[in-house]
Amino acid sequence: MSFNNSPKSENLIKLAQRLRRYKPNQSFTFPVDSAGEWGPQEEDATNPNRAAVLICLFEGENDGDLRVILTKRSSTMSSHSEVVTILEPFQTKRDITVIPVIGILWDKNAFNPIPNADEVESIFDAPLEMFLKDENRREEEREWMGYKYLLHFFDHQVYNKCYVIWALTAAILIKAASVVYQRAPFFEERRPIFWNRSRQ
Repeated sequence: MSFNNSPKSENLIKLAQRLRRYKPNQSFTFPVDSAGEWGPQEEDATNPNRAAVLICLFEGENDGDLRVILTKRSSTMSSHSEVVTILEPFQTKRDITVIPVIGILWDKNAFNPIPNADEVESIFDAPLEMFLKDENRREEEREWMGYKYLLHFFDHQVYNKCYVIWALTAAILIKAASVVYQRAPFFEERRPIFWNRSRQ
């Protein structure tokens, strides 16, 4: 099925138009190339200190709410095991710049993932708006270089399984939900300062 023949809801079309107009309000910027296109330069494309995450949104079948596709990493992975993975870049304590990218899945029925069982334990979805609500959420205060910040944990029940979406993934989804719904969360974010650092 071609992209142009995919069924598209009016709500998703309007969302896509609004997101295309979104401008990150952060000092981090990509350089502009000679053709006037912004984006990472060719030598930056293989930079081991850069990563991207896809925030894949689609409309729920029953109520038309926006949902996000998530994965739970396999417990056999050597790093970040059992982390639920998913617009501004986030800088980690390990000096990795993570750039979230929002994508829209126009036809959920066309989504047929084939996960690598060695890396992905499960695939599920959650309502995007839940990351703005103060429900099924808890927080832990942490400290880094004298600065106190909050780590957010969201519990999400899917059938008989509970997933915990937390830390950087939760922060990225809080930001994505704030951009999509054009409002702040109903709780204090207090993000770590290292998530907002620009790389030198």
